[in-house]
Amino acid sequence: MKKTIIFMAVISLFAISCKQKQSRINYPATTKGDVVDNYFGTEVSDPYRWLEDDNSAETKAWVEAENAVTFGYLEQIPFRESIKKRLTEIWDYPKYGLPYKRGDFWYYSKNDGLQQQSVIYQMDKLDGDARVFLDPNTFSEDGTVALSGLTFSKNGKYAAYSISSGGSDWREVFIIDVAKGEKMPDHLQWIKFSGMSWLGDGFFYSRYDKPAEGDELKGKNINNKVYFHKVGTSQEADELVYQDAENPLNMWNMYTTYDESIVVLSGSTPSTRGNSLYYKKANDKKAAFIPIEESFDFQTYVVDNIGNTLFVMSNKEAPKNKLFALNIEDKKQIRKEILAEADDVLDGVSIVGGKIIANYMHNAASQAFVFSIYGELIHEVDFPGLGSVSEFTGDKESSIAFYSFTSFTFPNIAYKYDVATNKSEIYRNSEIDFDINQYETKQVFYSSKDGTQIPMFITHKKDLELNGENPTLLYGYGGFNISLMPSFSVANLIFLENGGVYAMPNLRGGGEFGEDWHQAGTQLKKQNVFDDFIAAAEYLIDNKYTNNDKLAIRGGSNGGLLVGACMTQRPELFKVALPAVGVMDMLRYHKFTIGYYWAPDYGTSEDSTHFSNLINYSPLHNIKEGVNYPATFITTADHDDRVVPAHSFKFAAELQAKQADNAPVLIRIETKAGHGAGKSTAQIIDENTDMWAFVFYNLGMTPFYN
Repeated sequence: MKKTIIFMAVISLFAISCKQKQSRINYPATTKGDVVDNYFGTEVSDPYRWLEDDNSAETKAWVEAENAVTFGYLEQIPFRESIKKRLTEIWDYPKYGLPYKRGDFWYYSKNDGLQQQSVIYQMDKLDGDARVFLDPNTFSEDGTVALSGLTFSKNGKYAAYSISSGGSDWREVFIIDVAKGEKMPDHLQWIKFSGMSWLGDGFFYSRYDKPAEGDELKGKNINNKVYFHKVGTSQEADELVYQDAENPLNMWNMYTTYDESIVVLSGSTPSTRGNSLYYKKANDKKAAFIPIEESFDFQTYVVDNIGNTLFVMSNKEAPKNKLFALNIEDKKQIRKEILAEADDVLDGVSIVGGKIIANYMHNAASQAFVFSIYGELIHEVDFPGLGSVSEFTGDKESSIAFYSFTSFTFPNIAYKYDVATNKSEIYRNSEIDFDINQYETKQVFYSSKDGTQIPMFITHKKDLELNGENPTLLYGYGGFNISLMPSFSVANLIFLENGGVYAMPNLRGGGEFGEDWHQAGTQLKKQNVFDDFIAAAEYLIDNKYTNNDKLAIRGGSNGGLLVGACMTQRPELFKVALPAVGVMDMLRYHKFTIGYYWAPDYGTSEDSTHFSNLINYSPLHNIKEGVNYPATFITTADHDDRVVPAHSFKFAAELQAKQADNAPVLIRIETKAGHGAGKSTAQIIDENTDMWAFVFYNLGMTPFYN
């Protein structure tokens, strides 16, 4: 049914001063529909269901009107431009990726500072003269088409690269003839959540059928299939090598070991948290796959091989992960344990120079140890402090590896590491023009509602006074076994240098302490995650870091759900809320794109028990009339086909309609952007400028460089 929408896109604002009381914003008048769903006898209205149609003229008009209100508000903040200027200044320094060798050449990525996308460079030898191999800045004039993947054939003859347009999860793949430096005519489409894994002069990849017109960004993705593409042929000629027609919701990926001698098949299902895993020799095309793990209950993957020995990492009977070896010639498939489950989570394994380098998480920070291929400890790798380390990259035959180290006060630093001597040296240092020595990071532990001890990192200036008056940003995620570890953010420097405190707790639902920690924050236990976050806020207030009027909360995606749930459960606790690309409608999230794959963490409203749980915390369904909610700045994007923007649209409309006081409820809807990955530098700076301008104004801060 066509809806008539009356928009009032003009915002009535006062002359902004941080000391003046805010006046009521004239939001667009959003039409309410009469949609009502019945869940197991409970009727639930969904008045803004029409906003799920991202292609309708009504929705597009609503987006335009909301953006007009949002940018009208932001443009009147007097220090917005000074924040942008400062962000641009500190952003402008070279950023390097780790070097790696493929075929006869070395490659690395670099962004000069303000380039929209990083450039891939090629060298004849390590530290040799570099030349441009692939420049994603040429993909589009505005930098909104990004490089999303790059893989080389084993001999280095070909490079397959994927691109993402406007931030969508959909990928297109092209191939470069490395010797000629020319793009070949090959063009592959409708690829999502898949890499390209080479075998000879071709590669395996997974894709979906072309979606119906208009459903590209919101239609449910089903019937995932694995294909093999031969270089120099059309996509129509690709060989279908695996499909699971009886289970259209399952996803499959096929990949080879580094030497391309073994092919691995991995499958996942939306009803479990794990994957199945199979293998076979690559030179026997007709051979059947041999199972390593047939159930979908555990996370299992092949690290690599040495000859006929496969090294496999798994959390089966080891919630914090273990590593075992399997000889593919052994018909009994005897599994030899190489690294047993330890007190800390085994976070990743690399095989370099005939040794095993194992990354562990100790209280959410990185540690690394070198073992023999038989699991004998050789030595620990020393790092410069409390931080995060990437997986080590290098060849199985070479003793030289590379890794990067970062922390809240350490920009990304690339290290060259000699596995034999256990010595690291800086390969490329950061050249950022910012005095990071003024800041410090500490880790504290606090009690959640049920007494569980939760770790939290807190970063601020060294001379911070604990007077309860410091502006503070609390950031969290808490889901999908994802671990939040110390990392450097250029954008956060704006807040820190103006006296802000940045706090990041490691909530249940994440992977910082293994699968048990993850499951303690899923499905019927999801409230634990919100309790952990609320307890973090109370700790910061009780320990005089801040107070309710100086506290902002932020999170994206599942973290957007976190912010939405906490601000509706405890609205008086926070002054500012920043939900980004959040999952806000917990009753319908599984009906769009790949959302049904989140069911192991959330459960779905199609089950009566889960429905009763979901509706109790679903942010959209827990906004109440007459409540003073925090100043809220919602961010989403028109090409987000992972968490479709309708989540944020409906949440914004509902919150604007029911907000009791004059605290603003704004939604910023980016164009030519998606869930977050692939944004241009200009888009990132603009979005952070607007976010920090909103935060500073609503926390009563004035930047010192204004």
